[in-house]
Amino acid sequence: MGTMRVQPARAGALGARPSSGTWSHFDLQLALYALALAVIGLLMAYTSSGGTPLEAGSIFTRGLMWLAIAIVMFTVAATIDYRWLKTLAWPVYLVNLGLLVLTLATGSGVGGVSRWVTIGPVQFQFSELAKILMAVVLANYLAGRQGQLKSLATTLGAFLLVLPALALVLVQPDLGTSLVFGAIVFGSLFLSGAGLRWLLLAAAGVLAMVPVAWAYILEDYQKRRLISFLDPSADPQNSGYQLIQSQIAVGSGGLFGKGLTNGSQTQLDYLPVSATDFVAATLAEELGFVGGVVLLLLFAMLLWRILVVGWRARDPFGSAFAAAIASMLLFQLMVNFGMVLGVMPVTGIPLPFVTHGGASLTSYAIGLGILQSVAMRQGRPDW
Repeated sequence: MGTMRVQPARAGALGARPSSGTWSHFDLQLALYALALAVIGLLMAYTSSGGTPLEAGSIFTRGLMWLAIAIVMFTVAATIDYRWLKTLAWPVYLVNLGLLVLTLATGSGVGGVSRWVTIGPVQFQFSELAKILMAVVLANYLAGRQGQLKSLATTLGAFLLVLPALALVLVQPDLGTSLVFGAIVFGSLFLSGAGLRWLLLAAAGVLAMVPVAWAYILEDYQKRRLISFLDPSADPQNSGYQLIQSQIAVGSGGLFGKGLTNGSQTQLDYLPVSATDFVAATLAEELGFVGGVVLLLLFAMLLWRILVVGWRARDPFGSAFAAAIASMLLFQLMVNFGMVLGVMPVTGIPLPFVTHGGASLTSYAIGLGILQSVAMRQGRPDW
């Protein structure tokens, strides 16, 4: 990411006139790459549904429902003028914190966690939406400090802005999502042109906090999961089980995979959470190395398109928001793939668009819809 700096374009610099918003400026590539990834996620939900993928309530049918909702949310977010978000940034910030407090107060989960809030017949994880809302707030903050981006005060202010939401997610406890918040603020500052020395100092401060977090914040099961990747065979029936089965699935897929619904690790339930945290292992087993490469290429093209939208933006808010979404997407992609391959700790970070889950998919749809709103309200550059 060191060479990808997002700088706001000035009005008229690209030879295009400002626009109040028109579907003729719809960024088709941005939408198609995301939709292709979501379709791959549906295929993985289909193969993880056992012998009854079309049965009501199956992973596949729920995936179809959430994809339809995500498309609607994307369209709504794209239609609304993103410039309203700059006006409503602070109310959005308070709503964001309120949703996270509500999760702690009324949320449910397994093993004493509070991550899901029940709304009618569905459960929703507000921490996923919180990532997008925080990207909005952070983009507004950075847009308002364009002449002071390299100052210590700007860097410190960005971290203090994110800290309450990060802390509320961490105590759910949800270590993986709290790490994503950290990636959002680091990536947004770096791509927006913040002072590199202050970012390095902040990174050193985070590293210095690791022993404190290990001793006083992390639960024992979290510690076991974090270090299990170093030697999964040391506890093959518990903390190392997921990693061992994931590596078997990835290795057995070969070049072209075993075919949909033919993966032994997935179909015989040896691979836990095959449609969620370890969905990339399912894909590698059934679609092989080629399937994994296609998936990574789609992510690379989507990331490139997000950055193009940010570079074309006529105001700093659009550029900063694109930087936040790109940072979040790249971080989740790297950590999820690293987790599946056994080179990074198991943190429960979902693979965007592909992992089965309504909260993650609809939240990313809203984020990309906001980016589409930015794209639709800029004139296209001559090139």
